[in-house]
Amino acid sequence: MTQGGAARRTVLGAAVLAAGTGITGLAAGTASATEGGHGEGGYRDLPYPTVIGHRGASGYRPEHTLGSYQLALDLGADVIEQDLVPTKDGHLVCRHENEIGGTTDVADHPEFASRRTTKSVDGVSVTGWFTEDFTLAELKTLRAKERIPAVRQRNTLYDGRWAVPTFEEVLRWAAREGRRRDRQIWLHVETKHPTYFRGLGLGLEEPLAKLLRRYGRDGRDAAVFLQSFEPSSIQRLSRLVSAPRVVLLSAANTRPWDFETAKDPRTVADLVKPEGLKWISGFAQGIGPTLDLIVPRDAAGKLGTPTTLVKDAHARGLLLHPYTARNENSFLPAEYRKGTDPAAYGDAFGAFKRYFELGIDGIFTDNPDTGLLAAEAFRPGRAANR
Repeated sequence: MTQGGAARRTVLGAAVLAAGTGITGLAAGTASATEGGHGEGGYRDLPYPTVIGHRGASGYRPEHTLGSYQLALDLGADVIEQDLVPTKDGHLVCRHENEIGGTTDVADHPEFASRRTTKSVDGVSVTGWFTEDFTLAELKTLRAKERIPAVRQRNTLYDGRWAVPTFEEVLRWAAREGRRRDRQIWLHVETKHPTYFRGLGLGLEEPLAKLLRRYGRDGRDAAVFLQSFEPSSIQRLSRLVSAPRVVLLSAANTRPWDFETAKDPRTVADLVKPEGLKWISGFAQGIGPTLDLIVPRDAAGKLGTPTTLVKDAHARGLLLHPYTARNENSFLPAEYRKGTDPAAYGDAFGAFKRYFELGIDGIFTDNPDTGLLAAEAFRPGRAANR
């Protein structure tokens, strides 16, 4: 581990992975001072590096379903992610996008054929079916399906098994699992397209804060991270609840949509500079950058020279939860691919090792079991395994 990574471990604390090695046998134990944390409470006592189940265990199940979340938990993910969009009647549901043609069987429902339309979402023209045009009761008649079947054909086995969950259903599920496992179940919750939805009269932050308060996840040490690509959404949430907050960062040459609408000239490249990170640290506890902001890829798709983002963010007291690590060749840096089949697994462990060596605090992954086995070598007392 780098010197910066070791220092960050001291700051945040960690819990040693209490786990077996089978695909269904990995299970993270409760973080505590006796397990490697500092007993400071909240995210500081999460295992380090933290493994976040991206949309659940979306490498193995259709994303954002209770089946995907449950498998991520059973595999041992330290934190499980939800993306939130609203229904027409104001309920928060878990979908990566408000367009649901690619993740549900809505196209097979003739009663909804007339709702297929084209909209501009954050300046991008999108054609399909949108959650904001459905009541919750209508949305519940749909079933979830695999988003990228060409890459994850095996996941299509589970098409139709689960409905679209509400965030409240996820909170209830997490409470049940927490009681059963005698520990907190950590969530990582993103507000999707908040400026767009606020313009429709479907603001996300207020109903989200209401649910967090109802289920006791609104405090400074609550077992939840709140995240958004729009800094103003995180600022709004900071005035509603005290739960830890993370600003997501896309490609360097992009501009958050709330910046676009507010005529703020700053880009992500400005936000990852020391002065930008200082600004973020005024209302957030961390950042979630794309992995390319930490280690850019060259024209051939290979990893280049790391940036100073890890060091610079840590200097401002910000943790880093970059996204997204996956097992398949099509997502891996070129030097970690094996063979020519884009759906085949490459050297995912090699890629995880490269990122963990840079001292990141955690990582989003579609494959929590792979991430946990890779992270184990970087957790306290595991140096001999590196």
